[in-house]
Amino acid sequence: MVTYEYPRPALTADVVLLAGAPDALQVLLIRRGNEPFLGHWALPGGFVDEGERVEDAARRELAEETSVIWNGPLYQVGAFADPGRDPRGWTAAVAWVGYAGAVALDTLGGDDASEAHWAAVASVSGLAFDHDDILREALERAIERGLLG
Repeated sequence: MVTYEYPRPALTADVVLLAGAPDALQVLLIRRGNEPFLGHWALPGGFVDEGERVEDAARRELAEETSVIWNGPLYQVGAFADPGRDPRGWTAAVAWVGYAGAVALDTLGGDDASEAHWAAVASVSGLAFDHDDILREALERAIERGLLG
């Protein structure tokens, strides 16, 4: 086993997939099937496998947790790595945003998600981890990029 002079965080990828008209925007959420935050709503995402590209991990986790296979564009929102964002330990997340169009895609919870569901963005709050912050940043990036019309 290799030892390192400096500690290393775990790396995750989270996806903010949006759908619907700009005045009725929805976001794809999962209900966590495991601790931490068992039963809470969260953005789809998870750990990046060793040797895996972060964007590929985002797409893989989205498919595993929601059954949505998204081949459309994903845009990087940013990195989120504040201490304490994940009670399991030091974890850095790279968040991505995409727009699936006017109609929400069919979903089915899987892997470590007990449920997947489209929620009205205007009513979303109290997400697991720091996902409220990620959602807020993703919406700003989507508007800046003109993704929403």
